[in-house]
Formats: sequence, structure tokens, C-alpha cells
Amino acid sequence: MGNQPDTTQRHRVVVIGSGFGGLFATQKLKRADVEVTLIARTTHHLFQPLLYQVATGILSVGEIAAPTRVVLRKQRNAQVLMGEVIDIDVKNQTVTSEQFGRTTVTGFDSLIVAAGAEQSYFGNDHFAKFAPGMKTVDHALELRGKILSAFELAELSTDPAEHEKLLTFVVVGAGPTGVEMAGQIAELARDTLVGTFRHIDPGEARIILLDAAPQVLPPFGEKLGSKAHRRLEKLGVEIMLNTFVTDVDENGIVIKDAEGNQQRITAYCKLWAAGVAASPLGKILSDQTGTEIDRAGRVMVKPDLSIEGNPNIFVVGDMMSLDKLPGVAQVAIQGGRYAAKTIKQELKAEKKGEPAPERKPFKYFNKGNMAAVSKYSAVAQVGRINISGFLGWLMWLAVHLVYIVGFKSRAATLFSWTVTFLTNSRAQLTVTEQWMTARLAIDHLEEIEAKKSADKDKTAADKRAAS
Repeated sequence: MGNQPDTTQRHRVVVIGSGFGGLFATQKLKRADVEVTLIARTTHHLFQPLLYQVATGILSVGEIAAPTRVVLRKQRNAQVLMGEVIDIDVKNQTVTSEQFGRTTVTGFDSLIVAAGAEQSYFGNDHFAKFAPGMKTVDHALELRGKILSAFELAELSTDPAEHEKLLTFVVVGAGPTGVEMAGQIAELARDTLVGTFRHIDPGEARIILLDAAPQVLPPFGEKLGSKAHRRLEKLGVEIMLNTFVTDVDENGIVIKDAEGNQQRITAYCKLWAAGVAASPLGKILSDQTGTEIDRAGRVMVKPDLSIEGNPNIFVVGDMMSLDKLPGVAQVAIQGGRYAAKTIKQELKAEKKGEPAPERKPFKYFNKGNMAAVSKYSAVAQVGRINISGFLGWLMWLAVHLVYIVGFKSRAATLFSWTVTFLTNSRAQLTVTEQWMTARLAIDHLEEIEAKKSADKDKTAADKRAAS
């Protein structure tokens, strides 16, 4: 076991997570007289809202996943430590992380926990094997491989039943991620891939979007939800609402409607975008401090985002539960900056020998909700103003472009968008052998090869019988 040496008497701030909350909190502390250690299980800051565009071939991984060390290279008071946090010792003020078999213990004076959320399958974790979520780069690459391999395998298949299964895509969850994913699969099939195959028509692909909710995009209200619904249907997406998933396996999905009627949909490619659960670190904090966690595992925080009885521990982003704030990037960004600002103000007062200023409650400034339904069409909710169509799409482009980290990534993203939206082509449709031969693809290829072999044997036997 290794310990991080205490090489400075400066105030030690440990930030857990390199997402929006963690990265923006770290950057906010750039000019503070502190030593910041950012602990993250990945080497990059991921712009998660655009993962679906990686999965559908519009953007490359590098355009939305900036290397954290490079982003913080010029911030001299910050260091990056790669590792999975496995324990937080509140009493002794240490964080234990593990990576490559090495365990590291890092001490802190202030702690900002921004570990984010994971995909939730509502107690059916075995669904994950057959219906991956959309939370990591690996998820996006896996889905890209499954989507494109579905078309490739359909091109090889002569079995109508298998052909139908391969060209059926099911997206579970009609929130922003599900809506954006369904729309992009439809455009990929009906625009980008048209004319690229000789034995199948990609435009015949069946794309299904289903949700237990009574409308598409529930947080956006009925008006915008209806507009998104109609736009998706124009793209050829089948929408099933008030529909619950009861089982998922290799070959399909079982659903149940509000009346209790069950139906099985045969489908090769399934995507889960139906729910999230906070990082398990929330349970660790709860066990040690007695702080409550909600059903999704989020920590109940005070108005200053700290944990009751532990004013030096802040929880931000998807991990916190406060005033029913949504799990969106802006909540994490503003929360991370608020926690960092609070630490800076209190240290400044301490250096002057003054009492710590009274903490003002965190106030979230809602910059609006947005979802891109398709090319040239998005819905946006800014305060009481509802915007849809082309104007909403332009707003969506501008907002997302601003929050991509790094000028080079912004420029590359803008170029990729321009090419895709003007020509319908996608530059990122390459799939490595590692992903194309994922387990399900291998199984289908084996089935096809076995069928071909059986057909050859039957033909040979018929010839021998005839002679």
C-alpha cells in the first residue's frame, strides 16, 4: 500500500471524479493557495451528452474525451491521480483509491465528491449484458460496433427471421439520450447507409423507442414532448409509451403495456437509456456520516452542498440530492464551482484571522433543457419559453459547442457536424475488429457459417443422390 506524501502545509483539496463537477471545481481552484488532487478512474474528461454521436459515427472519441492531464497541464497547484476510489474515511480524512493493483491513500482537508452516476436497470442488472447503457466511451464504442455489425450481419443472412431481428433496434428510455439515439439511428439507416449494401435496404430498419412514461421527454412538458414525438415518427421511429420492460436477452426484449399485456420484440441491438443510479460512494458516505441517501443512491446534502456535520465534504452533480435538481451537466458545473468558491472564501478569511463567512445557499441557474431530435430539429426549454425546430437546433449546437473542453476539440467537432449535416456522411463509421467481433456478433457469425456449411453439405448430398 502506498501513501501520498504530505509535501506541503497548504490546504489539501481532493476532488473525486473528472466529469463536469470535478473538472470545473478543480479549475475554479487554479489561483487558490491550495494543493488539489483530482482522482478519477479514467484518463479523460468526458462530454457525456454527445456520447450518442460517437455511437452513431458523427464524432470521434477524441472530440468529446479530452485527456485530463492535458487540460490541467498549466494548473500548477493540481495533480491528477488515476484510480478507482474504493473507500472514503471521513474521520481520518483520507481517500483510498486503487489502480493496476496498487492502493493509494490520499489525505484531505476539504473533499469534493463528484463521482457521477451509473446506468440503472432498476434491480435487473443482468439486462446490462444485452442492453448496454450510454455512460462511458466503452459503451459508445460497443454500441457503434453492435449497430454497424447488425447491418453487416443482415447483409450476410438469407434467413428472413434473422434478417428481421438484425434490423430491429430497440431504445429503452424516452428521455434526451433515448430520443437523440433513436433519431440518429434512424438517420444513419435512412440517409447515411442508403445504397451502401447490395442485399439489404438499411432504410427498412425498424427503430423502436419505448418508455414507461406517458410521453416523450417528460421533463420538457407536454407541448415540446409532442413535437419531439411527431418528429421522431416522421423519421420512421416507432414509439411505445406506458410500456415496461420485463426481460431482456440475447435475441430480444419482453415488454408489458399498462393493461398488463406482454409482447416479445425480437431484436439484436438494444440500448438502455432509462435510468441512472448514483456512484456507490454515496452509500459509503451515508454509512460513515449517517446522512440519508435517496432511492437512486444520491446523498442528501445541505443547501451549501455539504454533508450534515461535515462542512469540509461537498457532494456535487449526479451524486447529490437537493431540491429535486435534475441530473444535468449545468447542475454539476455550477455545483463544482460553488464548492470551490466556498473553500476559497473560507481559506481567505482564515488567513486574515477572520471568522469564516456565512455560507450562502447554492442557487442553480437553469440555463434550459435541450434535446436534438434529428438534423435541423431540436427542442429547448429556457425558463417559460419553449423553442423547437431549426431555431432550437441552432441553440443546441451553440450550447454544446461552448462546453466542449479545448479549442481543438471544438473546431474538430464543428467540422464534423458541418460535414455530417450538409452531406449526410459520417466520418466515424470505422469499427475495429475488437468491437466488430464482440460476443454477440461472433455468435451470429458462427450461426451463419454453420448454416452455410449445412447448406453446402445438403447440396453435396443431393448431388450424390442424383448421380
